[in-house]
Amino acid sequence: MSAQPRVLALRALGLGDLLTALPALRGLRALRPESRLVLATSGWLEPIAMLSGAVDGVLPVKPLGPIPGWPPELAVNLHGSGPESTERLRELDPGRLWAYDSPGAPAWDDDDHEVERWCRLVDAHGGACDRDDLDIMAPTEPPLAGGLTIVHPGGAAASRRWPASRWSAVAEALADAGHDVVVTGSVSEIDLCRSVAAGAGLSEQAVLAGRLDVTGLAAVVACARLVVCADTGIGHLATAYRTRSVLLFGPVPPSRWGPPAGREQHVVLWSGTTSDPFAATPDPGLLGISPEDVLAATMARV
Repeated sequence: MSAQPRVLALRALGLGDLLTALPALRGLRALRPESRLVLATSGWLEPIAMLSGAVDGVLPVKPLGPIPGWPPELAVNLHGSGPESTERLRELDPGRLWAYDSPGAPAWDDDDHEVERWCRLVDAHGGACDRDDLDIMAPTEPPLAGGLTIVHPGGAAASRRWPASRWSAVAEALADAGHDVVVTGSVSEIDLCRSVAAGAGLSEQAVLAGRLDVTGLAAVVACARLVVCADTGIGHLATAYRTRSVLLFGPVPPSRWGPPAGREQHVVLWSGTTSDPFAATPDPGLLGISPEDVLAATMARV
């Protein structure tokens, strides 16, 4: 590790969480250019963090787990409102600590867009964050294929999962319209993706779930024709690469997690209602979005 004064930022969550924090991380780096900026995050996200160019290194940690290392000059909580996440940083005995539950912080607002939330924290300490600074570099490795239309049926929470049969209907219609459709997902979503592909009449080769690491996924998204997904991490990759996308929102509104309003290549579908994001069943508003709605939006994008 460098002998430079170290700034440690905590954001140990998922892909979308990392990508929405980039404007704040870049604002922090601009504010402290003389310091080595290290991001404490989930280890599997290191390739994306480094592609962003926003940090100098990554310290792999588990969500709300102990953070190894020596006292940083400055610790910044970009993880949550506290107190657990802030306490993990206090355990390092940093020279200074910026967090929403620390002196000098602005008031926490549940209705903030996730990008705005962390920019406000950095700006309160003298930063000047650019809320639209969300782009990242493409991986140097070549993509599995270019010009693909990506259908991504998964989601971290059951409340955000549109029915598989509807994803199949969308995938089949796009394939019939001449799109080279693939179905992506995590290792835990392989069965779901196979079901969607089978329902759409796609071959097994169209199922990329479990075959791509996060770098491979980024490479495919960077040169994709279109991404169709719910409110989940791959949608934020589409934003980062300015790849055309159609995003299905519910139960959380796009005003909290959606792409920048000024980017016309991203279309958001939302019923206008909210519900429990931790529910064990799909959001009623999400279910109010039909395959016909999604197809109409996709045809307007390509």
